[in-house]
Amino acid sequence: MIIRRRFAAGLLCLLAALGMFGVPPASAAKAGATEPPKVELVLDVSGSMRAKDIDGRSRISAAQQSFDEVVDALPGETQLGIRVLGSRYRYPGSPKTVGCKDTEQISPVGPMNKTEAKAAIATLRPTGWTPIGLALRAAAKDLGAGETTRRIVLITDGEDTCAPPDPCDVARELAAQGIHLVIDTLGLNPNQKVQQQLTCIASATGGTYTTVQHQQQLTSRLNQLVRRAGSTYQKTPRQVAGGAQCANAPVLSPGVYTDREQFGEHRVYRVPVSSGQELRASVSVALDRRLNPDYGVLLRATSQDGQELVRGTDAGSGRTDVLSTGLRWSDQRSGEPSGQDASASPSTSASPAGTVCLVVSNSFSAPPGVRTAPGMPLELTVDVVPSSPAPSGPDLGRGWLLLVVLAAAGLVAGLILGWLARWRIAIWKEN
Repeated sequence: MIIRRRFAAGLLCLLAALGMFGVPPASAAKAGATEPPKVELVLDVSGSMRAKDIDGRSRISAAQQSFDEVVDALPGETQLGIRVLGSRYRYPGSPKTVGCKDTEQISPVGPMNKTEAKAAIATLRPTGWTPIGLALRAAAKDLGAGETTRRIVLITDGEDTCAPPDPCDVARELAAQGIHLVIDTLGLNPNQKVQQQLTCIASATGGTYTTVQHQQQLTSRLNQLVRRAGSTYQKTPRQVAGGAQCANAPVLSPGVYTDREQFGEHRVYRVPVSSGQELRASVSVALDRRLNPDYGVLLRATSQDGQELVRGTDAGSGRTDVLSTGLRWSDQRSGEPSGQDASASPSTSASPAGTVCLVVSNSFSAPPGVRTAPGMPLELTVDVVPSSPAPSGPDLGRGWLLLVVLAAAGLVAGLILGWLARWRIAIWKEN
C-alpha cells in the first residue's frame, strides 16, 4: 500500500512538471496560426445597374444571382465582407452631395452568415450615384492591415460620378500605404472610359481587370478571385524586376514574386540549382486590358550561356490562349533530367556553376487605342526541392537470354494449348 501511494505521488508530480514545462499553452499554439484570407466584394447599386443587357436581364439581377452562388460556394476558411455603393439614394430631387456619400457595408468581413448575406443582397435596388473612390477607401478600412494579402473585388458598370476623390488616386494611395491590398475590378459595361478607369484602379495595386458580359462569366470570375485569396499564397509576393539578360538578372530564392512585362518582352531571372536538386517554376499573367486574339505565355529554363534546358508544359501544344505555364528541371548529370516534358529542347546539358536562368516571354499585342504601359502584371512562383530518381521499369533481361526465355515460354504455351485441343476432340468423338 505504501509503495502504491509513493508511486501515485511521484506520478502526480511528474504530470505537474510536464504541465508546467513540456506542454505549450493554448495561446502559444494559436500565435503560430496563419491568418485566414480576407476578401470584400464591393457592388455598384447605382441607377445605371437597371439596364437590361446581360443575357436579357438587368445588371443588378445578374450580379445578385452571382453573389448568391459565390456565397454558397464560399470556402470555409475565407473571411468575406460585402459593401455596396449607391443603394440608398432614392430621391432624384435630393442634392448630389448626399448621394455621393452613399456607401455602406451590408455584411462585415469575417465568417459569413450565408442566410443573412443573401437576404441583404436580395433587397438591393439600383437608385443612386457612383462614389467608387469613397467606397474603396471604406473597403480598405473594413479589411484592416496584416501580413497576408487583402483583396477587394469591385463590380461596377460605370465610372465614378462623384470624384473627388478620384478612384485611381485612391488606389495609388492605398498601394503606397503598404497594407498588402490588391484590388480586382470587373466591368459590366464595355464602354472604353469605364475600362480605362477600372484598369487604372487594378494596375495601381497589382490587381486585374475583367470585362463581363454574361452572368455565368461573372460568377466564374468572382469564385476564382475569392478562392485565389486563400489558395495561392498567404504572404504578399515580393516585388522584383527581371533583367534583359541572364548576366544582370536578379537571383531568386524559393518564393512568390510579382513583376510587370511589356508586350513582346523577355524577362530573365536566375535561380541557384545544385546537383541533385529539382527546380519547379510557374508563371501566370493577368489580362488587365483588351488584347488581340492568339496570345500566349512561354516559360523556359536555360543555362547561363543561353542553351535551353527545358520549356513550359504548354509550349508546342498548339494552344494560343496560354496565360499560365510551368516547368520542372533537375540537374542529374548521370542521366536525363527528371520532370522534363515532351516540349523540351533536344540538348539538355546541365547548367554551369549551378545557376539556371528562367526566361518569361509573351506574344501579347493590343488593338488600337489600348495603352501598352505599364506592362502586364505577372506572378512567378519558384521552388527548389531534392530531386527524385526517374522511375525505372523491371529488368526483364537483354540479348540472347531474353530471346531464349521468350521462345521457351511460347513453346510451353503452344504444347499446352495443343494438348487441350486434342483432349476436347477425343471427348467429342466418344460422346
